Amino acid sequence: MEMLLTLVALSCLVTIVSAVLFAAATRDVRSQVTVTDERLGDLPPHVFAGDRAQGAAQGVPIEVLLLQIERHVRLEQAAAESFHRAPTVQALHAPTTSPLRH
Repeated sequence: MEMLLTLVALSCLVTIVSAVLFAAATRDVRSQVTVTDERLGDLPPHVFAGDRAQGAAQGVPIEVLLLQIERHVRLEQAAAESFHRAPTVQALHAPTTSPLRH
């Protein structure tokens, strides 16, 4: 009987600790106060990205980017299926035809 009570008490303790840790890990991040560095306000806006990168991102429609990503995913899946059918060292290290290589 003592062993059963010990197991029940330890189980309750572990459950409570797990619940507290889970609640702490999933709390809303927006509730935290962020402190910004005043020195960053003095920098021009193109220091990190550059004017060309900002203009290029605005000039490409999102649909075109999504189509390129979908095509890349299809090509990668086809490469994986072909390797799965005939696993060889050459097939494993063969480059894909996708323009978006890693």
